[in-house]
Amino acid sequence: MLGCQWGDEGKGKVVQLLAQGADWVARFQGGANAGHTIFVGGRRLILHQIPSGIVEPRARCAIGNGVVLDPLALAEEIAGLEAIGIEVRPRLTISPFAHLVTPLHKAAERLGRQDRAIGTTGRGIGPAYAEKASRSGLRVEDLLDPGRLGEGLDALRLRLRSEHGLGDAALDEAVGSGREDIRSRLEAAGRTLAPLVGDVSALLLESDDRGERILCEGAQGALLDIDHGTYPFVTSSSTTIGGVCTGLGIPPRRIGRVVGVVKAYATRVGLGPFPTEMEPGEADRFRERAGEYGATTGRPRRCGWYDALLARRCCRINGVDELFVTKLDVLGGIGRLRLAVAYEGRPGEAPDAPPGEAGGRDWLSSMRLERARPRYRDFPGWRGDLQAAARFESLPPEARAYLAALSAETGVPIGHVSIGPGRDQVLAVTAG
Repeated sequence: MLGCQWGDEGKGKVVQLLAQGADWVARFQGGANAGHTIFVGGRRLILHQIPSGIVEPRARCAIGNGVVLDPLALAEEIAGLEAIGIEVRPRLTISPFAHLVTPLHKAAERLGRQDRAIGTTGRGIGPAYAEKASRSGLRVEDLLDPGRLGEGLDALRLRLRSEHGLGDAALDEAVGSGREDIRSRLEAAGRTLAPLVGDVSALLLESDDRGERILCEGAQGALLDIDHGTYPFVTSSSTTIGGVCTGLGIPPRRIGRVVGVVKAYATRVGLGPFPTEMEPGEADRFRERAGEYGATTGRPRRCGWYDALLARRCCRINGVDELFVTKLDVLGGIGRLRLAVAYEGRPGEAPDAPPGEAGGRDWLSSMRLERARPRYRDFPGWRGDLQAAARFESLPPEARAYLAALSAETGVPIGHVSIGPGRDQVLAVTAG
């Protein structure tokens, strides 16, 4: 299951639904910057690192090597879930090869300028992935060895001091903790997490050999992918289908079905191109009615209309088999709905071809999307509350027409539609 926009598509609820009957639910990338919202017994939960399938009693959960793990936050998340009666420890396995996020990584993000320019969550994700790429990072297996952990933390402190010209006292102030305090807290977290560490790749492959059902849970969205997203306004990991294989250690041919999650409109957080963004006043009103504020940061999200061109591009890259459309109910009562179906052409470029499909000449890039002028198809809205609909055929004809166009322009059939925040407020889509 992958997000096919800029994240915040409602993947937590989708995972919770798809996890029913799953034997494993596995996170393959990202970190505590994710904020997957689910509802359990009327209680609203936001999960940052633990897979959303943890609320399904029979499902085992895994955190793969492609994740950057904040052990301090994870220990708190485990304790919080267990405090409300959700069994976590016997059912969660963590890859020893997942890289660590520490208070030093969060300080590195604050000390740098990238977070201000791009709009990160401040969770230390970028610095942790940068260390992974430079082969100088700490991994979960280091958390289990106090000597190696201490050496790694000291090396990271030296790099931060050198890069930012800080003495020990100034660095401690920037971090908010001293050297020994950080080490002590991480060692304690290591003792808590040690029984959960195991070979995620081997466990998942053995499960697949037995014919069991495995759900791979993505974070963020395809348009934030480090390679295929709107670079540099992206996250630091592979949010597309390739990240499933590299982040869990499973081969491509083991992937059976790909579900792409999209909102019935579009949002993004932070800077970066957004061709279908609404005008400020309209966006403010829409944001309030939709509750579009970040689950992790609380930041207001930018709001816009559904961009079928970018969604189509994401679906093609990921081989999406079906769409799961969320938050259709938000559009109720809006007089005119819009779908972006083309970009106005520029000299030498095909105006109607989705990005990357005009003979390879019109590739997706931030520079080009900043100049893109969308061409819309307009649709009449509907009145009434969709949340009372018991089946897809009960939806207003205007809603069904909008969904049919969304599917046709994206090039992927819709499997399910969410018509409210509740876990059961989902309709299976029937053809025609």
